[in-house]
Amino acid sequence: MADLLAGLEPPADPLPDSAPLADRLRPQALDEVVGQEHVTGAEGAIGRMVAAGRLSSLILWGPPGTGKTTIARLLADAVGLRFAPISAVFSGVADLKKVFAEAKLAARTGQRTLLFVDEIHRFNRAQQDGFLPYVEDGTVTLVGATTENPSFELNAALLSRAQVLILHRLGATALNKLLDRAEALMERALPVTPAARDALVASADGDGRFLLNQAETLWSVDIAEPLDPAGLGAFLQRRVAVYDKDREGHYNLISALHKSIRGSDPQAALYYLARMLTAGEDPLFVLRRLIRAAVEDIGLADPNAVVQCVAAKDTYDFLGSPEGELAIVQACLYLATAPKSNAAYKAQKAAWRAAKETGSLMPPANILNAPTKLMKQIGYGADYAYDHDAADGFSGANYWPDEMEPQAFYQPTDRGFEKRLSERLAWWDERRKGRE
Repeated sequence: MADLLAGLEPPADPLPDSAPLADRLRPQALDEVVGQEHVTGAEGAIGRMVAAGRLSSLILWGPPGTGKTTIARLLADAVGLRFAPISAVFSGVADLKKVFAEAKLAARTGQRTLLFVDEIHRFNRAQQDGFLPYVEDGTVTLVGATTENPSFELNAALLSRAQVLILHRLGATALNKLLDRAEALMERALPVTPAARDALVASADGDGRFLLNQAETLWSVDIAEPLDPAGLGAFLQRRVAVYDKDREGHYNLISALHKSIRGSDPQAALYYLARMLTAGEDPLFVLRRLIRAAVEDIGLADPNAVVQCVAAKDTYDFLGSPEGELAIVQACLYLATAPKSNAAYKAQKAAWRAAKETGSLMPPANILNAPTKLMKQIGYGADYAYDHDAADGFSGANYWPDEMEPQAFYQPTDRGFEKRLSERLAWWDERRKGRE
């Protein structure tokens, strides 16, 4: 057990320079914890407990790298409790029994124990039940850490004896503060431009530990000139090949077919289709590209385009060659002569980019389901507006995360069916503005 806990116990002496940067930068007091002031501040639940000198059992629920372990350790120091950490990943029943026995011995000398259980959701239901008598009789004050929803992962009996505190993903301000501290400790600036620093912060997705590990990687090598965002991406990520280098003609012809369809030239598209199929190309490979062209270059300007392509695939599967190839020709001609729009394709790219930049922002509480009592208590589903109850079937409610401004990823064209969609979106936008 001593070996099991050794890596988690706070060091008596300052950590050596060889220790990970994240460990060397661990806060030494609760007021040094960044990004969790809603619980650690004077008006937060933890702040009030520390001020009163009494700590109840807690479940710290939050994403990775948000300070759960650090807060637990500092809590023990702040209220004068013995800190006993275990990890549910590496511990079993025998380890728990030993921890409880040690806590009982400590209690006889007047020393209470804070039992910190990392990844507490990994203990099964029976193991979780094993905590109950020791929590109830005061042998230990339990502080559990979890990245999973306690409502689903922890026993109701355990939840009823502990207060659930939600830790937030670290925002840009908190993450930049961590980088400032790291630069002060290292006595040198990160070798990146301001724009690359912003990109580095965004890539952390609210995880302070990940951010510091990335910063340490940058400092581990000699970088002559500050990296820009592109250079940072090349340095921190691996590049993978998109295609094999052989069979160049294979990809040249499929590219020519796709671009001819996009350019609304059915004659050229049919020529390249014939070149491929008469040369023995797999018809299913061609059909996959036609379906891609339908959603990338036509999209909602003609929603039937993808239907035609899927029907061609089914027809070819049913008839085989050569009869089924006529269905492929029909799909190719339909695509080449259809109205064109890449609005859906552009919307996808913009939405994917925003998703990567904003990370794991929570949706607004009003549109979250609340199947458990705990989730209702913390505001899930409150004031949800059911659109079908509105006179025009449209509530105009907000569906975006609180920390994010609404975006307009999809911008329909005035071609084909998208012209009607554009009018519909404008109608909704007008009513949404009127209800703000």
